[in-house]
Amino acid sequence: MINRHFAHIACQGVAVVLAAVAVLPAGAPSASAAPPPPDPRSSSVHRPTDDEDAVADGDLVEVVPHEDAAGKVKCSRRTGPYQRAVEKWLKLKVDGKQSAADCRAVRDFQEQHGIKPAIGFAGPATWATMQLISAKDDPNARHKCPVRKHRVACVDLDRQVTWVQKGGEVVYGPVPMRSGRVGHATRTGWHKIYWKHRNHWSTLYNAPMPYAQFFSGGQAFHGVHDSIYTTLGSWGCINLRLDDARKLWRVLKKGDRVYVWGHRPGK
Repeated sequence: MINRHFAHIACQGVAVVLAAVAVLPAGAPSASAAPPPPDPRSSSVHRPTDDEDAVADGDLVEVVPHEDAAGKVKCSRRTGPYQRAVEKWLKLKVDGKQSAADCRAVRDFQEQHGIKPAIGFAGPATWATMQLISAKDDPNARHKCPVRKHRVACVDLDRQVTWVQKGGEVVYGPVPMRSGRVGHATRTGWHKIYWKHRNHWSTLYNAPMPYAQFFSGGQAFHGVHDSIYTTLGSWGCINLRLDDARKLWRVLKKGDRVYVWGHRPGK
């Protein structure tokens, strides 16, 4: 019999989206808000509405400073939280400081890949899109995820991408994800899917965890109805876009292995 005490723990991050723009409060590093105090004693079932269950992932929404959003700037002068990494990926001068040339190059990339608002701010959606592009053709090119005859869900905290492989074949993904923040890090090493709950509801954070697949205590793969592209991580879980979580639900089975490595960049 499964001990469900741990499965009551949720790990969802919170994004603030205003008028299709995720906004960084003035002087703050993230759009995330603190959850209510933990109370892991109980959970309930969330029955998604037809609208929730039919959600398809739309445009990528970038987190931008409040001043830029309010001023409707065309090209941000502000240094983004992923400035240095974005500069490196675009083969710009890597100094971690925004310049007019940087802004134009980042804005061009954002426009090309449907990231909104395309104002050249080096935020999490832009960085995550670059990581996903790099991982698309061969996510295990660095051989960080062990190859086994059975299915292995590979969780790359460094690049914030996840996929499933069986032998040398990728059978799902790679897709973007959001892992645990500092103090609530997603646990590394080998794990196993031990409980699946399609309509899980966390009373700990008073939030749905659709398509939850628990693999380490209260840490699980699950979908979120908001954006996974935030500067802060989750509360330990692997947050996925809803459609990605739905597809992963069909791929993984109870007993499948999960391998986690690396460290989430940033906060």
